[in-house]
Amino acid sequence: MMRVRKAVIPAAGLGTRFLPATKAQPKEMLPLVDKPIIQYVVEEAVASGIEDIIIVTSRGKRAIEDHFDRNLELELMLEGRNGELLAAVRRLSDMADIHFIRQKQPMGLGHAVYQARRHVGNEPFAVLLGDEVFIGATPCLKQLIDTYEETGGSVIAVRPVPLEEVSRYGVIAPEPAGERLHRAVDLVEKPSVTKAPSNLAIVGRYVLDPAIFEILSDLPPGRNGEIQLTDGLRELNRFSQVYAYEPAVKRYDVGEKLGFIQATIELALERNELADGLRVYLEDLVAGRPTANT
Repeated sequence: MMRVRKAVIPAAGLGTRFLPATKAQPKEMLPLVDKPIIQYVVEEAVASGIEDIIIVTSRGKRAIEDHFDRNLELELMLEGRNGELLAAVRRLSDMADIHFIRQKQPMGLGHAVYQARRHVGNEPFAVLLGDEVFIGATPCLKQLIDTYEETGGSVIAVRPVPLEEVSRYGVIAPEPAGERLHRAVDLVEKPSVTKAPSNLAIVGRYVLDPAIFEILSDLPPGRNGEIQLTDGLRELNRFSQVYAYEPAVKRYDVGEKLGFIQATIELALERNELADGLRVYLEDLVAGRPTANT
């Protein structure tokens, strides 16, 4: 079995939910405390053993490329002033081999993943969505890679959601296959509440067989007139078992305003230099007491 060493990060979306903040900057560059969203995603990939990363972008996303490139002027300024920041800045360009390719038309997640076919080749690969952040003792993607190595089949991350929210996700019809593990009997993109096969929703981490590329190459448009990755996985599942795994991690949907705010607060509370002051501020705010800025 080939090792999973390549990852695709689709980051071509327009970020309309965060306008006007995303009019001139990619949503993936919005900061969670002091790191952009995309950096959390790349760090998860690297911590999971990924060596080669393809980020699929679109027009107006140059800031993502610049973030992972060297900035010699900044490094020169930091030398002798702040060694810790200098090391953090230099590490960005050394974490992995990071490549960029453009999705020239917004034709859906399946189409975005398909853009990486020549770079991935005939290897199993990971997909990490650029607007979901997962935090856990063992990285979410590492849990999926371990499951792939155990089962030999494609693995997608799933989590239970309230039934009224299933129409926002791809959803699986599950068959138990172990602790936290399911065989996907079927996969449906954004079903109505009455037609959802379960409440197990697909969330933004995948380990996929490269056979998915041939399927995506002539897959007809699905929901919203786009090439949907879930539809491609449904076809793949006809001849190569797709598994679904419920990772033991905290997930933040940072593509939504509330999820972004929740992630910012909770990640800040994990920082020693911020936690005490922020906790006092939040307690005063909830209790209606005057805060430091009142």
